[in-house]
Amino acid sequence: MSALLGPAEVRQLAAQLGVSPTKKLGQNFVHDANTVRRIVVTAALTPGEHVLEIGPGLGSLTLGLLEAGHPVTAVEIDQRLAAQLPLTVERLQPSAPLTVITADALRITELPVGDAGLPTALVANLPYNISVPVLLHLLANFSSLQRALVMVQAEVGHRLAAPPGSKVFGGPSIKAAWYGQWRVEGQVSRHVFWPVPNVDSVLVGMARRDAVGGQAPGTEAEKRRMGELVDAAFGQRRKMLRQALAEVYGSAALATAALEAAGLDPTARGEQLGLAEFLRLARVSAA
Repeated sequence: MSALLGPAEVRQLAAQLGVSPTKKLGQNFVHDANTVRRIVVTAALTPGEHVLEIGPGLGSLTLGLLEAGHPVTAVEIDQRLAAQLPLTVERLQPSAPLTVITADALRITELPVGDAGLPTALVANLPYNISVPVLLHLLANFSSLQRALVMVQAEVGHRLAAPPGSKVFGGPSIKAAWYGQWRVEGQVSRHVFWPVPNVDSVLVGMARRDAVGGQAPGTEAEKRRMGELVDAAFGQRRKMLRQALAEVYGSAALATAALEAAGLDPTARGEQLGLAEFLRLARVSAA
């Protein structure tokens, strides 16, 4: 008996639970064992590393992580799926170290500390509709997470890893860069999911700055101020910064003064600035 789920077992479990994957929850279940094992290998986890998984669904990736010897803490918002997951794991991989939390990943601020301690890696197939907010929320609230590998919609993944000046570079690129440098680790065919989504997916990975000998680039207050500036700049990304930031500063003239004090061109647009430039502007604003 395989320790992982195949296409027939995924559909059978869903039918047994009366689960119809919904767009509202961004549910697309992975049913290909080779893809699951590829994700686990790509995550480059240390032996026995404790993993946080968001939206485990029917358990395909959960089982892959457990098979490789990693304790898993899984957060699932759907009560039916959360109740079934330990039963599925016990049937296929008896006594595997699994903790299931029934909760909204956007609201959790604490995790149980078990025998394996707090999770140090995030590995997940994130729901398409809330992937970036969930990712930023988890990294902000759980400093124990030192690395991440997430499967997201291709457009979202390329945006997370985009450099300044790129066509897809945006607010999420800068906010995610606060925690570390993101990179696209590979593509995932839409045909490994059930139901088949109408978009392709990619794997994006990150090692947190302090995990590779660096430090967070600034304080929490600076991060919040920077986020406010980023939202304003990309909320009107076609406008020059002096105009896009006018509401934040009270006027275009005051925005121009702040930009010049930070050594930035007031006629530039948000997509031309990276993390360092927005952080510099945030520090000028706070002075």
